[in-house]
Amino acid sequence: MPPGVFLVALLSVFGIGAVTVITVTRLITGRKGSVPPDVVARLEELEQGMQNLQHELAETQERLDFTERLLSAAREQKRIGS
Repeated sequence: MPPGVFLVALLSVFGIGAVTVITVTRLITGRKGSVPPDVVARLEELEQGMQNLQHELAETQERLDFTERLLSAAREQKRIGS
């Protein structure tokens, strides 16, 4: 099979699948009142908790980077001084 034909067939199959998934997702999310209010509140609480965790992780990574730079500088000073 020529590469061009194979590529068109492959894109067609994945395109049809993607359109189907998008359509079904829109139908499911478009229903009014399908999610109880308590579930929405819990999801919002989880989202806020996740954002807090991401913020804490970013701060921890910054501190780790700073510590690594200090240790690297100290090692470099010892190597140069010795």
